[in-house]
Amino acid sequence: MKSMKPVLFTFGALFIIILLIPTLLVTPFMDQSKGKLGKEISVAKSETPVLAESPVSVPVYRSQTKKIESIPLEEYVIGVVASEMPAEFEAEALKAQSLAARTYITKQLMNDQALSTPEGSVVTDTQMHQVYKNPQELKAAWGDDYTRKMEKITEAVAATQGKILTYDNQPIDASFFSTSNGFTENSEAYWQEAIPYLKSVESPWDEKSPKFYDQKIISIEEFESKLGVNIGKSIGKITALTPGKRVATVKIGGKEFTGREIRDKLELKSSDFNWEIKGDSVVIETKGFGHGVGMSQYGANFMAEDGKKYTEIVAHYYKGTKVSAAEPFLTKYTANK
Repeated sequence: MKSMKPVLFTFGALFIIILLIPTLLVTPFMDQSKGKLGKEISVAKSETPVLAESPVSVPVYRSQTKKIESIPLEEYVIGVVASEMPAEFEAEALKAQSLAARTYITKQLMNDQALSTPEGSVVTDTQMHQVYKNPQELKAAWGDDYTRKMEKITEAVAATQGKILTYDNQPIDASFFSTSNGFTENSEAYWQEAIPYLKSVESPWDEKSPKFYDQKIISIEEFESKLGVNIGKSIGKITALTPGKRVATVKIGGKEFTGREIRDKLELKSSDFNWEIKGDSVVIETKGFGHGVGMSQYGANFMAEDGKKYTEIVAHYYKGTKVSAAEPFLTKYTANK
């Protein structure tokens, strides 16, 4: 009878190899300094921001239903970011927009009297304040892209939750617009008040924006009617520029207008314009889209594409401001209710 020892040894060796195979497969993917792959995965998951419960709710006048809705603050910020900035933009640009939106509403909540809003509300859901859409409205607009876009925007809002921009320990007027003409604008060049953190800065990236150039053609008759002038053969002369290289003043038919007046009356994309008469029409070319004060949204996106963080973006467009906690200001609002 032959010995059983070789057979037992063979089965034993196979058993040990079977036990070792899973370890051999996993080992190359383990960080030896941490010890376990499972620990790495749990750490990665913990780095994804989670949206916390909102400390206050925002009374928003809904322009379609003509009703006031009380919306949790962070949910309101999500709805604003989703409505005001393309979800396709870079994450850091969306974070900068989140910070601006939260800052804006925090300042509005602290105002003793809401401006241009129905009684009981603090803001409307229109461009008069900040455009806001609820999840149902966004789902109707986005269709099959809703889940993907909402997750991306929610993550950006969660990454900045509880934070606002301040200057001299107060929430700022975090104004923003679509596209600059290469420069942002001094606040007093478009509005009346000079605000220290809303000063003209270069924004050269904006030239890549699809909204940088625009052309509008209107009849001479319409041009004269809207401005209340008779232009004859000469369309007028630009007499001064703003710090942001837009039209400050222009003389037309013996009358003087500000660049903003021309933009509003002729419904132009920007107050950086030039024009010429061609036949019976006036051809007007503009650079940029929006009032030009504060953060350029396309500029923010191009900065993010260049690797800038949201803190660097807001520091560029809102000079001398700080990222601060919103809690002290929201606590005051809650105490005064």
